[in-house]
Amino acid sequence: MQIVEVKENKKQYLDLLLLADEQEEMIDRYLHRGSMYALHQEGVKAVCVVTDEGEGLLELKNLAVAPEVQGKGYGRAMVDFIVHTHRGQYDRLQVGTGDSPLTLPFYEHCGFQRTHVVKNFFLDHYDHPIWEGGTQLVDMVYLIRWL
Repeated sequence: MQIVEVKENKKQYLDLLLLADEQEEMIDRYLHRGSMYALHQEGVKAVCVVTDEGEGLLELKNLAVAPEVQGKGYGRAMVDFIVHTHRGQYDRLQVGTGDSPLTLPFYEHCGFQRTHVVKNFFLDHYDHPIWEGGTQLVDMVYLIRWL
């Protein structure tokens, strides 16, 4: 397994990025200013994008694992890589996700703790309803992991 930084042609991974953020317009808001990483193991298994939000805060904007290998530890490997790579440069890692029974437990198992909620985020910022695990996403839940 190898994780590499993607510095050019980030949109070549759009199919994966859209798994974690369904609207390309939203991805375009952070992709150009973020650091992107791809996990390779006999092909690309996962990608993530992190952004510097100032004052020691690094935000995980997108973490996507190919559907055929979800649940096999690639997402956790990406989170661990981000923590290890950016420890000392930042003091905390933040992630915002939908109030979903699929993603919230993942981040909590990765050591994140819930901090706050932005009401109606998905209704206000997306041009279509977003569904995950049979639940329509309405609010954005933010979580923090101290580095």
